[in-house]
Amino acid sequence: MQAQQSPWLRQIALVFLLFLAASATSLSQTSGENKAEFRVGVFDVDATPPIGSLLAYDTMVGAWDLGLRAKGIVLLGQGDPIVLCAVDWIGIANESHDLFREQLASAAGTSPDRVSVHSVHQHDAPRSDFGAEKLLHDANLPPGNFDGGFQRALLTRLSGAVEKAAKTSRKVTHVGFGKAEVHQVASNRRVLGPEGKVVHVRYSATKDPAAIAAPEGTIDPYVTLVSFWQEEAPIAVLSYYAVHPQSYYRTGIANPDFPGLARFLRQSSVPEALHIHFTGAAGNVTAGKYNDGTPSNRLALAQRLADGMQRAWEKTEKTALEDNSINWVTRPLRLEPNQAISAKLDKPQQTHAWLTENASKLAWYNRYKAEKYTLLSCLKINDIRILHMPAELFVEYQLAAQQMLPNRKVTMAAYADYGLGYIGTAASYSQGGYEVQVSPFDERAEGTILRAIREMLEQAEN
Repeated sequence: MQAQQSPWLRQIALVFLLFLAASATSLSQTSGENKAEFRVGVFDVDATPPIGSLLAYDTMVGAWDLGLRAKGIVLLGQGDPIVLCAVDWIGIANESHDLFREQLASAAGTSPDRVSVHSVHQHDAPRSDFGAEKLLHDANLPPGNFDGGFQRALLTRLSGAVEKAAKTSRKVTHVGFGKAEVHQVASNRRVLGPEGKVVHVRYSATKDPAAIAAPEGTIDPYVTLVSFWQEEAPIAVLSYYAVHPQSYYRTGIANPDFPGLARFLRQSSVPEALHIHFTGAAGNVTAGKYNDGTPSNRLALAQRLADGMQRAWEKTEKTALEDNSINWVTRPLRLEPNQAISAKLDKPQQTHAWLTENASKLAWYNRYKAEKYTLLSCLKINDIRILHMPAELFVEYQLAAQQMLPNRKVTMAAYADYGLGYIGTAASYSQGGYEVQVSPFDERAEGTILRAIREMLEQAEN
């Protein structure tokens, strides 16, 4: 005879089964919540000033159909949001660079140390340096091309676009990387003679037959692409190439020059993804060997760069994003000025000509004496490492960074804080040439910068 089960035992068993089911559901939900979902928002804002504005060198009399752009991404999903931005201006320096990072951080809901803002460095374009502007105002002098009225208006619109990008971001499942050689665009600006001294300077446009005939010299011949995907759909494409982005300038026509035109050609070919271009460490790299400054050569340079970008796109390999795919590391950088710049800026003159010429350097020097530093950063995405560096670095720093991690895909965006000017290698300061003559630094800079790069790359591995 089978024993009857007590009603209260059946109730206990039922409660226990319900408890197990609820626990399993809770664990499943918790696991889903902990799994990172990566998202990317894109922004693209017109950065062209109105006619009559002062560009870096001339009064603006018009603009190309393309105009100037401020473009970038907001990357979400691991830690606070990350903002990467590239602006078609000659430079964003000192207090301007601070304010851009602060306001874009506020718009994205993050901290300024997770924002990197770069200029592409075209010359028929504005500059921004609120520190230099203040120095001129305080001396009761006109700010000239440091007048920041339009720059502040652009920053307000740009902040709104960044906020919208964060709110309308799309899910990202994969990151892509592609790399291809660019032919007949970049050449080293500094041509050395038999005694190891600079004998020719290849500016952006060069007509000297001897300088043109000299070898390309030290360059990074590759353009690299970092792309973000939702499965098979591309969302954003970031390109990196180290060359001064000038074919010809001093026209009074605001335009993004040949890198902006190449970017436009690639945008037209892959319209579903926003294309954003960053200039690499190009302080001593121009198109001078392949550019005589004739206007028709702008299209030729743009087509060669766009061809490299296309081949890099065709070689792109995608990898899936997983938990901990992304890491963001930073390092403070504080470089010691050389004796010549210290002697010059320790006794600033209040004449209009002197301050106009030296305002940006003086603004940087005042920051140095106040013990402020420049922030470097490195974005790790799977096996990709993107270094964000200031000013006009020599290309050797970019090549050295790649050699530090030969088993990773290392690329670099320079021209972040433009206030530091040119930064040469240790060897370059005894070789002469334009760049080191105007640089505020000396051979000590190399060790400090390479150490910071190495530390960031090592930390990104963890």
